[in-house]
Amino acid sequence: QVQLVESGGGLVQPGGSLRLSCATSGSIFSIYVMGWYRQAPGNERELVAAITSTGSTNYADSVKGRFTISRDNAKNTAYLQMNSLKPEDTAVYYCNYKLPGLQLWGQGTQVTVSS
Repeated sequence: QVQLVESGGGLVQPGGSLRLSCATSGSIFSIYVMGWYRQAPGNERELVAAITSTGSTNYADSVKGRFTISRDNAKNTAYLQMNSLKPEDTAVYYCNYKLPGLQLWGQGTQVTVSS
């Protein structure tokens, strides 16, 4: 069973940066879309950013200009560079891979933005 493993979360001050990574525990192919979602307490899970196999990207309005999603297809790894972090970015961040007929979720990594 292939699993997604996120890393890079933590505590950061407002205005700071973090880089999240999402790696796979096994070999998978044909990942259509790699995405990052987040869920804050009391809120629904929301899409933060996504990138297709051809490199097209999509961002939530709240993170445009601050977050950058990228992927390394050779390593089946997705990244989320988060700059100018705000307290409202505090949430558990999940990576999501969409494959033919299947989607995978990571276990989540906590990001806390606080002074």
